[in-house]
Amino acid sequence: MGPVRIQRVRELLKRELGEIIRKEFTLSETGLISVNEVEVTGDLQNATIFLGVIGTREQKKRAAELLARERKRIQGLVGRAVILKYTPVLKFVVDDSIERGNKVLEILKEIEKTLPPS
Repeated sequence: MGPVRIQRVRELLKRELGEIIRKEFTLSETGLISVNEVEVTGDLQNATIFLGVIGTREQKKRAAELLARERKRIQGLVGRAVILKYTPVLKFVVDDSIERGNKVLEILKEIEKTLPPS
């Protein structure tokens, strides 16, 4: 399978999963869930979905629990929306790298404020 096709499938899955998650999960229950990245195996049999969750600790925990519990149903919705020979088996990973990056940027801004002007 060519890299262009795999990239197209990744982007398509990312967009469709974003839509499905927005429709299926309430903001008040799970916080804001964003699809950061989708990795698929070369045979398109498996997909790892890296998600960002913005919300309270409780909302993040709830989001991870619901995604794990609803994985097969979400997979079915993806299968109906994205026509592929096989619907990839989905694996959800809550990825806090964006949040960590934002904290680092905030710390750097605070440090910058304390430095004497150059």
